[in-house]
Amino acid sequence: MNRHAKARLIAGIIGATVVVDQGAKVIARALLASSPGRAYLGDTLRLHFSENTGAFLSLGADWPYAVRFWTLIVAVSAVLIGFLVFIWQTSDLGRRGIVGGALTIGGGLSNLLDRLYNDGAVVDFMNIGIGNLRTGIFNVADLGIVFGIGLLALSSLQTESQHTPEPAE
Repeated sequence: MNRHAKARLIAGIIGATVVVDQGAKVIARALLASSPGRAYLGDTLRLHFSENTGAFLSLGADWPYAVRFWTLIVAVSAVLIGFLVFIWQTSDLGRRGIVGGALTIGGGLSNLLDRLYNDGAVVDFMNIGIGNLRTGIFNVADLGIVFGIGLLALSSLQTESQHTPEPAE
């Protein structure tokens, strides 16, 4: 893939991920912030507005503001920049790996934007599960991160198997 096509693919996926996530959060805030929440598909999907000042599963939500700032804003910014440089410069990622990397960056960037414009909090609003077996509350950006990491893992496994030499007989 040439550099221009790669740049368009990365920018398009990051941009689309941010736009879809931020749009979903605007809708969630408008429809769910003042409601008790909603359940769909026999309570498999719950929509409930939440603002998370921590990371995954609210880890770090009780940390002092300065620690959260340096960890969840500054360090995350550095990781996202480093990851962007990695997917840009790595030539053997393939389309699947590039898409996975861009989804991961887009999700991380959208959550970072939330923190910057929402006093350190990220808007979450989805929860899935059956009965008491449920996920934490998450958002579209989190889905981008999870699917992106999954695509990167698949890409890595595929690349590794292509580079593994056949055993001598």
